[in-house]
Amino acid sequence: MSSAAILQNYINGEWCDSSANEYLEVINPATTELLAQVPLGTSADVDRAATAAANAFSSWRRTPATERIQYLFKLKALLDENFEDIARTITQECGKTLEESKGEMRRAIENVEVACGIPILMQGQYSEDIAKGIDEFVIRQPVGVAAVIAPFNFPGMIPFWFLPYAIACGNTYIIKPSEKVPLTMQKVMHLIEQTGLPKGVVNLVNGAKEVVDAILDSPVIRAISFVGSTPVARYVYSRATANGKRAQCQGGAKNPIIVLPDADIDMTTRIVADSAFGCAGQRCLAASLAVTVGEAGKTFTEAIAQAATSRVVGYGLDSGVQMGPVITAESQSRIKHLVEQGIAAGAKPLVDGRESLISDYPDGYFIKPTILQDIDPAGAIARTEIFGPVLGLIHLDSIEAAIQFINSGQYGNMACLFTSSGAAARKFRYEAEVGNIGINIGVAAPMAFFPFSGWKESFFGDLHGQGHHAVEFFTQTKVVVERWRQNWSRQF
Repeated sequence: MSSAAILQNYINGEWCDSSANEYLEVINPATTELLAQVPLGTSADVDRAATAAANAFSSWRRTPATERIQYLFKLKALLDENFEDIARTITQECGKTLEESKGEMRRAIENVEVACGIPILMQGQYSEDIAKGIDEFVIRQPVGVAAVIAPFNFPGMIPFWFLPYAIACGNTYIIKPSEKVPLTMQKVMHLIEQTGLPKGVVNLVNGAKEVVDAILDSPVIRAISFVGSTPVARYVYSRATANGKRAQCQGGAKNPIIVLPDADIDMTTRIVADSAFGCAGQRCLAASLAVTVGEAGKTFTEAIAQAATSRVVGYGLDSGVQMGPVITAESQSRIKHLVEQGIAAGAKPLVDGRESLISDYPDGYFIKPTILQDIDPAGAIARTEIFGPVLGLIHLDSIEAAIQFINSGQYGNMACLFTSSGAAARKFRYEAEVGNIGINIGVAAPMAFFPFSGWKESFFGDLHGQGHHAVEFFTQTKVVVERWRQNWSRQF
């Protein structure tokens, strides 16, 4: 095994070694530097964490909400103090630019801030005299032990879609970071440790499929949050619910952006380029398809080709870099193969970034921005999630045809419209069958106080991450119907 730090789990308030016998190298995707060794944990690790979380639950749920959020206030301050360091770690292990990493952590912190409002957010309802002398009310109580199975593309932000709400509501928690990017959560857990949270309230277990399956099968863990590809989301949701757990599983996407002839082309081009190529296209809200309507076909195509060609690609910690590498050599090969498939099916490589060489980092997993023109709307490449810096161009005759194309797809994560027409915008947001809508916005990423929505095969479950949905997911309702003797005063 290569010489590098071996990461630990955090269970019951202590850093401890995994029982794993296998380890995975954590690689900087730009420099290919070895950063650490992460243990591919075992079911025994999960059992240990689940037991610690279950033991902590009884006391934690009885801790008043006003006291629980004091730990979140401390965590928010610690995240602010260590903001730059965590952002650099995200760039080193994930590959995105430093500015993108900072934006990610800002969203993570926003979720902590929203969860600090839990004394109001988890309030119930009360109705007096539903019948003579009888009152009825609803209270919200925590679910129990919950867990997140996090993806590689936002190692800092996505766990915070769930974690702060879960513990603020009185649940105890287990984090399973992606084995590709475990360092960010290691740093975050050291900060959580500094808040003084009681032992067992938050635990971290490193690993891959064995750990995931153990989380899904554990009789102690009651709720699962997941973000990843659609096939894995379906697997996690099916196995979790089969075991009686509640689950919220965010899947893949093929996010179309519609450009109408009356759109501001300069603004649209700038925003679409950031949407398609930001984070090297490795985000579930990345623009994958640009559908031009009418005269926008010529003007937008020329402008976006120029934007793609001029985008500066390199190591995200270097000054002036606008896009970093993809996460692994395997991802690099897969993306190139999908581009080849698209070209073989008739698409034209308007901008081809496959043979990218970044002179200072010749071994990095780089693919420069790529644009495929004249994609067949019914073809495989128009329906396949590439998850890389590849934008497909489709031309249609009307907004009606564009909406019909969107609604025919298997995914329903996001769609955006660029226009100067309020009528067109209203029609689009009313008829498009997706969970997140953007109007003159390239990445319709909800603020922390709104749910991160998703429809069709982009989401499995009923309640999404963030905001009120997170509070509902991490609590269960109890209805109380109550009557007292009318002559109660005679007892005193």
